[in-house]
Amino acid sequence: MSELRGDFSGAAAGAVGTTVLNAVTYGDMLIRGRPASTVPAKAAGILADRLGIDALRTENDDQTAENRRSATGALLGYVTGIGVGVGYAVARSRIGAASPLHAGLLLGLAAMVAGDGPIVATGASDPTTWSAADWLADLVPHLAYGLAAAATFEAGAG
Repeated sequence: MSELRGDFSGAAAGAVGTTVLNAVTYGDMLIRGRPASTVPAKAAGILADRLGIDALRTENDDQTAENRRSATGALLGYVTGIGVGVGYAVARSRIGAASPLHAGLLLGLAAMVAGDGPIVATGASDPTTWSAADWLADLVPHLAYGLAAAATFEAGAG
């Protein structure tokens, strides 16, 4: 039962981290006046093409299909964030305590890899073409995710 409680704590920590990641991202958009990224929706469309999910296919260029791809991309971000939190809980139960700062930084990098991996694998984006500003716009929110998720998990673990 304790392991299940840890998994739930990890899911909650991942949800908090995801909320913080979104807040930092939207804050960046507000400050710089930049638009939301279309890459998650593009990746969702490519995945839909590969999986045969008609309503999300990239060949559907109507607004409804685009809205569905956008929503799918956002929801996949929540699944990733919560999943990384659960993964942290499982790892934490096996490895033991770590410095919240170090754990948060590693957790943020893990979330970045988990979030960017499918984007790169689908060809929706190519990080080798990203500018320094693009990398910072990706790195900073993920580090905020990791620090918030680790702090939330550790606050509940005690």
